[in-house]
Amino acid sequence: MRAAVIKSVHEVEVMTVEDPTPGPRDVVVEVAACGICGTDLHILEGEFAPALPIIPGHEFAGTIVAVGSDVTELVTGQRVAVDPSLYCNECHYCRIGRNNLCERWNAIGVSVPGGAAQFALAPQGNCVVLPEHIRLRDAALIEPLSCAVRGYDVLTSQLGSHVLIYGSGTMGLMMLQLAKRTGAASVDMIDLNTERLKTAATLGCSATASSADEFDRPRGWELVVDATGVGAAIQDGLSRVAPGGTFLQFGVSSYDTRVTIEPYRIYNKEITITGSMAVLHSYERAADLFATGILDADIFISDRLPLEDYAQALERFRQGIGRKIQVVP
Repeated sequence: MRAAVIKSVHEVEVMTVEDPTPGPRDVVVEVAACGICGTDLHILEGEFAPALPIIPGHEFAGTIVAVGSDVTELVTGQRVAVDPSLYCNECHYCRIGRNNLCERWNAIGVSVPGGAAQFALAPQGNCVVLPEHIRLRDAALIEPLSCAVRGYDVLTSQLGSHVLIYGSGTMGLMMLQLAKRTGAASVDMIDLNTERLKTAATLGCSATASSADEFDRPRGWELVVDATGVGAAIQDGLSRVAPGGTFLQFGVSSYDTRVTIEPYRIYNKEITITGSMAVLHSYERAADLFATGILDADIFISDRLPLEDYAQALERFRQGIGRKIQVVP
């Protein structure tokens, strides 16, 4: 089969590799589409994968073409989206239900071969069967949506909150959609990319700007979300949280990103700082939400490139061109 392979740091090539073979409880999925994510750039930089080379791609959906000898729950021909999370189910955090903090955490497309290929291997328990009305290529959006659902799981729901989101890329836009669904009084968005802010406006955010100074909210926002992972945005966002409010670190930063905090202000204003890591008991709920039409895939997906152009897709993502970029085997 053809697959994109990150061979070493800063080196990616589309090449022919062996087709995957299912283990007893695995399935092989013929990939319909695979999304590009910031994590893929981190892997290319040599940060996330324990060893290279690796086939990336943790956002994908497709059709089952082979099943393992002990798989009875799924059959060939079924259309599925795949949760990439791989947990040991044995460590302390798995035993207390915090599997996304697994001490042996792995993920399809991050530490084992992923969906940037014609075929991908997945445990049968990681597959969610899709209803017929969902377009198969669109279903690759379910994985990032499941991360956004997890983000809202860690927050205390409060109707009528004013929300500020840094970053209007795919993840920031998903957080916008969920904020509207959970009763936010307003959702303001900040980005230096004016084209992305236009999409945020199309999706119904309250206001857009390149800096929080452009907004008239002297008391700050009850919820501030960073969906960029950029140190400058995080630093600014921490200063915009209203007394009694919450700052959610949702964007993925590089390991060496550093910001400063004011411990007295956190104490005196009762500010909560929290984070959200990947997926936890949220993939199936994201699939259900997706089936209701919570996201308009035609707006969220801006580019579909052939798998052979995987390196170009990564570079477009790096440059902030478009919204969600997919590769299609």
